[in-house]
Amino acid sequence: MNPLDWLLEGTFVVAGAPILVREVVGNAFGLGSAWFGLRRSVLAWPVGVVGNLLLLTVFLGGILDKPQAEDLWGQAGRQVFFVALSAYGWVRWRRSSRDGAAPDGGAIQPGWASGRERLLMLGLAVLGMVVLTPTLRALDSYGPLSDAWILTGSMLATYAMARGWSEFWLVWIAVDAVGVPLLVQAGYYPSAVMYGGYGLFCVVGFVTWLRVSRTTGGPSAGHRPQEVLR
Repeated sequence: MNPLDWLLEGTFVVAGAPILVREVVGNAFGLGSAWFGLRRSVLAWPVGVVGNLLLLTVFLGGILDKPQAEDLWGQAGRQVFFVALSAYGWVRWRRSSRDGAAPDGGAIQPGWASGRERLLMLGLAVLGMVVLTPTLRALDSYGPLSDAWILTGSMLATYAMARGWSEFWLVWIAVDAVGVPLLVQAGYYPSAVMYGGYGLFCVVGFVTWLRVSRTTGGPSAGHRPQEVLR
């Protein structure tokens, strides 16, 4: 089997359950993206896109029958949104890095969303749940309520990360708290393990961004210059 076939079709068995190689590799790229995000490197975005494309095929396991029987349409859909939002984040972080927005050399200066922006995110979260829960139920997605929050929260967290808002780490933690039990129940064990580890990583990331913001004099909520808001 050549390396490409091994990546796309390869499986191995853990505790009697078949696991796709690309599920493991896709999640490894996701963790790599989180690592670069913690370091505020532009590489967070292209590395994440590679993982998104691999995981898109994984979460349509019921359609592809390789090997899970359950489709997680919310999980699959968020990979598509990730690619689109990553393009925005990639451009914005490159521009910020070129303009020297972060005095310590990072691609983005950590800060906080304003009160108005937090209310907007809360409203979008409610709207996302109201729209996506029945949509995913109609698509026969496994665990539609949980899947709707994972999709909604993931989009909000990715957008907040692109804007340099430290709250994105907290949103990710809330997503992981719902994602781990859902993925275990659906049989996506590598992704469940990754979510658990990612949740702990997000705690570290939040503390790191908070420390950087304080050290470099990052803007606080409601007191950010117009440059950061663009």
